[in-house]
Amino acid sequence: MNAKEKVIAYKRKYPKTVAWRIKRHAKVVETHLNPGEEVLYIFAGQKNDRFYDIWTSCVVALTNKRIMIAQKRVLFGYFFTSITPDLYNDLKVMTGIIWGKICIDTVKEKVVFSNIDKNALSEIETNITDYMMKKKKEYGNSKENA
Repeated sequence: MNAKEKVIAYKRKYPKTVAWRIKRHAKVVETHLNPGEEVLYIFAGQKNDRFYDIWTSCVVALTNKRIMIAQKRVLFGYFFTSITPDLYNDLKVMTGIIWGKICIDTVKEKVVFSNIDKNALSEIETNITDYMMKKKKEYGNSKENA
C-alpha cells in the first residue's frame, strides 16, 4: 500500500479529522521517499496550533527511517520537513471537545498538528512513540559499539 492509499484509509477510519487535499500531500511524501524507505504509518491534520485555522492541512508519515511532514501548496510548490530519530525529543497529546492535537518536540522546534479526530490520538501516539524509542535504542547501542 502506498502513502496515498494509507492516508485515504486513515481518513475513512477517522472522518472527524479536518484535512484537505490529502492525496496531493501524500504525493509529496512519495516524492521524497529514499530507496529502501517505506511508509509504516501516516495521518493527516492541520499544521498549526489553532482549531479555527483549517487551511494548513498536511500529511505526516512515519517511515522506517524518519518522520516526514508534507504540505502541497495550492498553486505551485510544497513544504517538506523531515525529523530523524536523533532530533526527536518527545510527543505530547492534547484533547478537546471535538478534536485533539499532537505536539512533536524536536531539538530545534515544536511541531503541532491540530484538528485530529480524538479517537485517532492514541493510535498516533503509540505508533510514533514505539518507533522512536526503538530507533533511539538502536542509535544508542550503535554509538556505544563505535
